Amino acid sequence: MTAKMGFLPDRGGFCLLLLLFVLEAHFRWADSQHCVWYGECAQFGKKYNCNYTGAPISLDPEGYELITELCPGYNYGTRKLCCDVNQLRTLKGSLQLPLQFLSRCPSCFSNLMNLFCELTCSPHQSQFMNATKFNSSSVVEVQYYIGQTYANAMYNACRDVQAPSSNVKALSLLCGRAAKDCNATNWIQYMFNIDNGQTPFPIIPIFSDVPVSGYIPMNNKTYDCSEGLDDGSGPCSCQDCTKTCGPKPVPPPIPPPWTIIGMDAMTVIMWISYIAFLFVFIGTVLAAWCYRKRTIMSEYGPILDSNNPLSLNSDNPEAVNASCCETLGERFENSLRVTFSSWGSFCVRYPGLVILASVLLVSASSAGLVYMRITTDPVELWSSPGSRARQEKDYFDSHFGPFYRTAQLIITTPLNETFIYQPYFGGSDVPFGAILDKGILHQVLDLQLAIEALVAQYDGQNITLKDICLAPLAPYNNHCTILSILNYFQNSHEVLDHWQGDDFWTYADFHSHFLYCVSAPASLNDTTALHDPCLGTFGGPIFPWLALGGYDSTNYNNATALVITFPINNYLNDTVKLGKALAWEKEFIRFMKEFKNPNLTIAFSAERSVEDEINRESNSDISTVVLSYAIMFVYISLALGHINSCRRLLVDSKISLGIAGILIVLSSVASSLGIFSYFGIPLTLIVIEVIPFLVLAVGVDNIFIIVQTYQRDERMPQEELHQQIGRILGDVAPSMFLSSFSETVAFFLGALSNMPAVRTFSLFAGLAVFIDFLLQISCFVSLLGLDLKRQEANRLDIICCAKLPEGQEEKTESFLFRFFKKIYAPFILKEWVRPIIVAVFVGALSFSIAVVNKVQIGLDQQLSMPDDSYVLEYFKNLSQYLHTGAPVYFVVEDGLNYSSLEGQNAVCGGVGCNNNSLVQQVYSASLISNYSTIAFTPSSWIDDYFDWVKPQSTCCRYYNTTGAFCNASVVDPSCVHCRPLTQSGKQRPVGEDFMQFLPMFLSDNPNVKCGKGGHAAYAAAVDIYPNNTQVGASYFMTFHTILKESSDYINSLKMARVLADNISQTLDHKVFAYSVFYVFYEQYLSIAHDTAFNLSVSLGAIFVVTTILLGFELWSAVLVCATIAMILVNMFGVMWLWNISLNAVSLVNLVMACGISVEFCSHLARAFSISMKKSRVERAEEALAHMGSSVFSGITLTKFGGILILALSKSQIFQVFYFRMYLAIVLLGAAHGLIFLPVLLSYIGPSANKAKVFAANRRFVGTERERLLNY
Repeated sequence: MTAKMGFLPDRGGFCLLLLLFVLEAHFRWADSQHCVWYGECAQFGKKYNCNYTGAPISLDPEGYELITELCPGYNYGTRKLCCDVNQLRTLKGSLQLPLQFLSRCPSCFSNLMNLFCELTCSPHQSQFMNATKFNSSSVVEVQYYIGQTYANAMYNACRDVQAPSSNVKALSLLCGRAAKDCNATNWIQYMFNIDNGQTPFPIIPIFSDVPVSGYIPMNNKTYDCSEGLDDGSGPCSCQDCTKTCGPKPVPPPIPPPWTIIGMDAMTVIMWISYIAFLFVFIGTVLAAWCYRKRTIMSEYGPILDSNNPLSLNSDNPEAVNASCCETLGERFENSLRVTFSSWGSFCVRYPGLVILASVLLVSASSAGLVYMRITTDPVELWSSPGSRARQEKDYFDSHFGPFYRTAQLIITTPLNETFIYQPYFGGSDVPFGAILDKGILHQVLDLQLAIEALVAQYDGQNITLKDICLAPLAPYNNHCTILSILNYFQNSHEVLDHWQGDDFWTYADFHSHFLYCVSAPASLNDTTALHDPCLGTFGGPIFPWLALGGYDSTNYNNATALVITFPINNYLNDTVKLGKALAWEKEFIRFMKEFKNPNLTIAFSAERSVEDEINRESNSDISTVVLSYAIMFVYISLALGHINSCRRLLVDSKISLGIAGILIVLSSVASSLGIFSYFGIPLTLIVIEVIPFLVLAVGVDNIFIIVQTYQRDERMPQEELHQQIGRILGDVAPSMFLSSFSETVAFFLGALSNMPAVRTFSLFAGLAVFIDFLLQISCFVSLLGLDLKRQEANRLDIICCAKLPEGQEEKTESFLFRFFKKIYAPFILKEWVRPIIVAVFVGALSFSIAVVNKVQIGLDQQLSMPDDSYVLEYFKNLSQYLHTGAPVYFVVEDGLNYSSLEGQNAVCGGVGCNNNSLVQQVYSASLISNYSTIAFTPSSWIDDYFDWVKPQSTCCRYYNTTGAFCNASVVDPSCVHCRPLTQSGKQRPVGEDFMQFLPMFLSDNPNVKCGKGGHAAYAAAVDIYPNNTQVGASYFMTFHTILKESSDYINSLKMARVLADNISQTLDHKVFAYSVFYVFYEQYLSIAHDTAFNLSVSLGAIFVVTTILLGFELWSAVLVCATIAMILVNMFGVMWLWNISLNAVSLVNLVMACGISVEFCSHLARAFSISMKKSRVERAEEALAHMGSSVFSGITLTKFGGILILALSKSQIFQVFYFRMYLAIVLLGAAHGLIFLPVLLSYIGPSANKAKVFAANRRFVGTERERLLNY
């Protein structure tokens, strides 16, 4: 009982304590139901909330709609609140900016609204709010106790939300600092700070998850960005909430280099192949040598043995048993010989007729030059009208207008001082680079204003920047777009000097304004004491990555360069407006060349700069080219003659004939240019610079062959001059025809190329070479006949009326012919020399094959400029300082239905949009920018339009009387919201609603009340049908990462196209990527294929023509083509060694190399095939002695002298692509044609054609050739 009695008092005490605790809690809860304020009290022109500590008051019915819109979680029907209608209206106005930028993520905006609703209206205000300062009846400062968990959750839900028009995070515009520096605490502190321009009085947030000083922090339920809301709103989109994205995209690993045992695979393979070849080759040579030691047998044995019925020495010549193919080949060659012999005889007999006809035909053809057009437009030069990039450019230009022109400055300073900025309101010191010194900025602003004031003359009119600049808000705002950080200061010296402070401290100045603006470039009001706008005077943001250079990461204060860009309107078909732009750019360039400032180092360029400098370069190189050709002309004129004695110097010289031959070459070039000009085909600088070189090579070679063959020939008894020349032409013209026709067909087939520069060159070159051949076998032969008659009459060259006394001179062989015949040919065909030559040339081939895939692709822009060009410094600074590449547009072609939810979801990036929408895919690509080359999230007009048109926003309004658009800054009771504040009104507009308000959005200028106006950012991005019935094409813009070298540009084009193709496949609608440089770099995506195709087609054409014109000797054609192929492969080896990249210019040179190589090889191959010597070695020796000397003196020495002069050119492109490549072409061609091919023929040349040898044996009886044969 005692225990029991003792227990009862304890139990009663516990119950009493519990009752007291419950009663205390009830009274504390009841006490917590009082307000801190209620209603608004105006003081000194400012609105404050009225001090009120009573119980919550029922909301007036006219506020029901507002409380539903702003704080939908409150039960306004029965619940009493601590705010009235006026407070709700003020709350709505102050939240317009966050609404426009954060409402695209419903959970983020809901959490934010909850924070402000609790602050403004909560009936529990006294639990978490403490009014600390009063002014009469107004509350002028409060403490707001906020749960740290709530603050963190709200920040986490909002931190990824994008601001599509600005390509930055929304928090950059709402946190007072860069998004990367923003966190839950400083974001809320900024929103409640009076310096942000929105908060009327200080609200001091105190963060804690536990009660502080008797106050219970507000820690309401929050929604994660990956969660939907109770009202049915879905989770935030991937780009606004990384949690909804799934795993971050991972770029595919970079393929490792192909190696074998740690070394380059191609190098190892070619080494092994070369060593294996040497073993096999040396073994075969040794075996053949041993075999010949035992039994010596000539390949001509059966046809030279008089006892053999097949012998040419037999008494029955008709018994030669040639194969059908050999007989056909001999007959074909004989028909060519007879035809050319008859024609040559005719030309010598009737020189006046032939020359007159040639002059008339050349004159008629050349007359077309009056219609000549020279194309210097880079687009026309490098991009085919049918190419993908060109079609996409034309589509973009026709729907959105051509990409704007630019004039740009990159400004650095020789000063190296770094100064420290110490923020007054705390924070770490901030170092500023010398270029951001205020004094320097004032000087740069002076320069910028001077450029704006430039006046150019065009057709008697004064042209200023305002007449031609890009002004996106015209006619409401005629300020030019100037992308410069000085636009953060409204391009004003006064704003740059603006500061706030007292006698002791500077609260805010240009430092703080700069730091704010680089983090929030679209802000209309900075958060410092200055409250100056960051938005440019033209109505758009200036992104720091476009206006600054040389900084690290996003520390823009460390910038070492300022970039000022003046976008200028471009015009497709308006030559007058384009002329004005060109005139202003010319004046800009003149001004910048003369501008001097010791504190500024300026690199500059205008849109016309590159074309101007290329034209200047071409003009400056005229003297170099003329000197080069003059040296070749002098050499030809002097070397063509064969001087037997000093006495007959002026008789035996061929100066006049050489000049005539050169004129024929130039006439063929002029005729080709003229004929194509008749058809309206424009010329290019490549054609003008390269074709004379090519035709001179081919033409001079043929001239030397004709003249030197005559000089080595002896006239047969009773043979007249015209018959001798006819016979000689019959011998050499088939070889000339072989080379010229091979080149012509090869060049014409090269015109199948998609590259305009290559196609144009191939057309002009093919026709010029063929016309040159026709003139040489007609006009030149007639002139040769006249010259020989002069020589035989002992008349002086040039001065034909003067005559030497009669005298008999013994005919001698030229020194070069004797050298080739007696020394050179026997030496390289020695038994021990030939294997060395093969080993060396095959080694060079192996090396070239090993490095052919290492030749760089592209054309360094700097190479196209003269050495002394101001653009070179600009290109250098461009790659050194800039941090962002060119803009890239993802263009959705006409036909997508944006008025349907399906069409919207396919492209947009906000709530409810597809995870694989256009915006989402580009955003995902930007996350792996090092791989994709996409730098930023795209600006999305459709997402900003959805935010703009929301009924909660003040952006979309119209006059209910007229239906016209009513800007957010207009205060007029007749302005009503575009859409009702209903559940359906809050949904995205579809159908007619979509098109009804879109034109308003695209015409709305951004302002303080509505930062989402689309005029500046998107007016050009959407192509709307007439009468606003439907959206046609539209684009979504972002930027490439910084691109420095050709490989970067090529890769960015490739990756953008891969992305666009993926988007097209997803949308089932055509989307393409467009950037201004694509049209120039597209050629490099396929240049390897184009090169292989062009050279293969050329080689194929040469093979077919050579096979036929050599009398169906298939094996000869194979050896000729193999040698030419070796020359081309070795050209790639030289390109790698000499750092010559593969591009349209070098491809033209390779195609030309293919043609010139025919000259080096085909003459020798034909001479070998018709030789009657006993063995392959002797046949090769004879061919080399006779044709080698002509080829060497003709094409090799002629070209070598001219090429060396090109090294003196100021033009880098001349030095690299003409001097280096031409020198390589001539040296490699001569080496293979005059060294390797004879050795190759001596080993595996075709056997003698019995029918040809038999016919030649009969034909050469009694001639100089028979004497040589028996020598």
